[in-house]
Amino acid sequence: MYFQCYNAGRAFFKSIFGVIFFSMKKMLNYFKSILTRVSFDAKIFEKELAKAIKSLIAEEVQELKTWCYTTFVGQHEAILDRCFVRV
Repeated sequence: MYFQCYNAGRAFFKSIFGVIFFSMKKMLNYFKSILTRVSFDAKIFEKELAKAIKSLIAEEVQELKTWCYTTFVGQHEAILDRCFVRV
């Protein structure tokens, strides 16, 4: 009886964790999309980047940082340095 409950609990946890993980990946992609769209305006870009850094978990922030530096290095390097200095 205990073993069945334990396995059911584990399966439930895995399914919830999978959904959360999937949702977080969607959030990362969402922020990448937003940053690409607002990259024409430095002020909005910095505001959205700060929001993204606050909303994402540490691993995703590192992935976002790498992506930002490869995508916007010539355009918004000073903003990236300023926002990612705390990371």
